[in-house]
Amino acid sequence: MLQLLSALRHKVAMGFVGGSDLAKQQEQLGAPEIPVTTLFDFCFSENGLTAYRLGTPLASHSFIKWIGEEQYKKFVRFIMHYLADLDLPIKRGTFIEFRNGMINVSPIGRNASVQERNEYQKYDLEHKIREKFIEALKKEFPDIGLTYSIGGQISFDVFPQGWNKTYCLQHIENEKNLPGGVDYTTIHFFGDKTFEGGNDYEIYADSRTVGHSVKDPEDCAKQIKELFNL
Repeated sequence: MLQLLSALRHKVAMGFVGGSDLAKQQEQLGAPEIPVTTLFDFCFSENGLTAYRLGTPLASHSFIKWIGEEQYKKFVRFIMHYLADLDLPIKRGTFIEFRNGMINVSPIGRNASVQERNEYQKYDLEHKIREKFIEALKKEFPDIGLTYSIGGQISFDVFPQGWNKTYCLQHIENEKNLPGGVDYTTIHFFGDKTFEGGNDYEIYADSRTVGHSVKDPEDCAKQIKELFNL
């Protein structure tokens, strides 16, 4: 995949966007000796709330400043009580991960192994653990102005309305206003969670992007090769 993306970068400007922080993205996409910010033209961590252009940091925003400490404490207290009462086949560690632009909630815990994640995903699809969790939060906090987005195998993200993956598009749009900047008229987006409620849905359906729904890494590579003649 990295070889394919390297070839693609010779044809187009390229970036990635995800809910994880940069350290996790470095682990997923880069290598110990290769900073991930050198592999892409744009790097959007936490949906673009932390952003890099050609390795240089762009303006960032903060979830905690937006929500306020008191409201945040009430919200987390409810999540912790809900997690404590949740009966799952297994639980591991790191159930709430605080990030710059959001919080990530995992009923099983982010320390789960790959096998445990795979097993939990099947269990979650059958019992709708994350969907029910989100409904409980919406009922408890109806007016707080938060969005809940199921992503990956084991967790869901919580962030202010509008702070989904479309947030990163403002950085790309602003590029034309920079000295020597480029006006990007066509933005292709590839993602797998493109269904409504998935964490790729908003950017996939946005009028500013050409959305491509992929099943897995192999399908993503196939679509990229076909679209860009690689």
